[in-house]
Amino acid sequence: MLRGARSHLSASVALAAVLAAALLSSFARCSLPGRGDPVASVLSPYFGTKTRYEDVNPWLLGDPVAPRRDPELLAGTCTPVQLVALIRHGTRYPTTKQIRKLRQLQGLLQTRESVDGGSRVAAALDQWPLWYDDWMDGQLVEKGRQDMRQLALRLAALFPDLFCRENYGRLRLITSSKHRCVDSSAAFLQGLWQHYHPGLPPPDVSDMECDPPRVNDKLMRFFDHCEKFLTEVERNATALYHVEAFKTGPEMQTVLKKVAATLQVPVNNLNADLIQVAFFTCSFDLAIQGVHSPWCDVFDVDDAKVLEYLNDLKQYWKRSYGYAINSRSSCNLFQDIFLHLDKAVEQKQRSQPVSSPVILQFGHAETLLPLLSLMGYFKDKEPLTAYNFEEQVHREFRSGHIVPYASNLIFVLYHCEDAQTPQEKFQIQMLLNEKVLPLAHSQKTVALYEDLKNHYQDILQSCQTSKECNLPKVNITSDEL
Repeated sequence: MLRGARSHLSASVALAAVLAAALLSSFARCSLPGRGDPVASVLSPYFGTKTRYEDVNPWLLGDPVAPRRDPELLAGTCTPVQLVALIRHGTRYPTTKQIRKLRQLQGLLQTRESVDGGSRVAAALDQWPLWYDDWMDGQLVEKGRQDMRQLALRLAALFPDLFCRENYGRLRLITSSKHRCVDSSAAFLQGLWQHYHPGLPPPDVSDMECDPPRVNDKLMRFFDHCEKFLTEVERNATALYHVEAFKTGPEMQTVLKKVAATLQVPVNNLNADLIQVAFFTCSFDLAIQGVHSPWCDVFDVDDAKVLEYLNDLKQYWKRSYGYAINSRSSCNLFQDIFLHLDKAVEQKQRSQPVSSPVILQFGHAETLLPLLSLMGYFKDKEPLTAYNFEEQVHREFRSGHIVPYASNLIFVLYHCEDAQTPQEKFQIQMLLNEKVLPLAHSQKTVALYEDLKNHYQDILQSCQTSKECNLPKVNITSDEL
């Protein structure tokens, strides 16, 4: 349950977090005359899965709680009766692995010889504090909680009939066991509390009227439970061949040389992994603290496009179209969504109230990307490889535009009173990051529910995770022995 799954910081660690944040905030205000430099926003479209949600939805920069109703959303005599949402956790700290690489990079900077009249960026980095610590390890930051609270307020305003006060006790929440997801689900509930009780501080989640979020890793982290994926992709040294090949390719070598010159370190002391963690540090400083870090000044837009492609190559080959098992491992999750929708249709047909009008599931970019790939979204004509960077400049598959922090895929089931036929009574729309997502097979913005089920009939009926994820048994004969 929620209490068992959530990670609680000790008082000393929490204090360290506050002091670190205060130090960075103070430093950014007092020591950086260039704070607010537009370079950070220029690089923002290229941060991949480390992208801020507001960079995908710029209107939120003006008013982060005002809902923006997509004109394609159904209205009139069609009433939403159920919403099933798959939500990525909010903004998080870097992982311990990333923090250690950053520490390694900073160590290189500290051992270089100072040069009179050297790089302005290198000099700024000498004064920039390394405020990340190992305990942070991918945990949700306050900005991430804010992401979730604000998303809750917008969805409640956008779908008032579903998020009405009477339905609060019938909310159903499911989460990954990772602390950033558990904490995201709690923050979302706090946002709903603010919606229902403006001005009142929210109680602890365990004291709220709705059931607390339930951990279900078989749904939210299906990839950890798929032996075929683990063996053929996750633990396979050659599965990410194109990622490794691109790291040593001409585009990355150009970036390496430029960064080495900027940092005033020998190019042989750098590699693609260190360059990427420096780029991500720019994104973390921007997303977590809203500050312009000197790490952003290390790169220009051309560098950013190359580093974005490196990140997208990893997502493509490990979580998307690179291998069929990446998406087929998500069949259970897809089928679970339609089980909820089927139940709501059946209850409405019997003139019964929908027992679960709102179902919220909190996971990861690695949860959303395979599912969207299973449904046929963002598939380019040619696969992403280490050798077609130039040809893929206008690609569909850009992970930062699909699954930024707090990204969400929402299924909205409608009951249409004035339908001419029984099939037209139930219609469905999907939203990605609060914008209507046209159907992958027709580009229409709405579908009859039965038509959508028919289109995905193979996945709904024939895709069995147990079979998809099982490795073929190898029978060894005595002769072979």
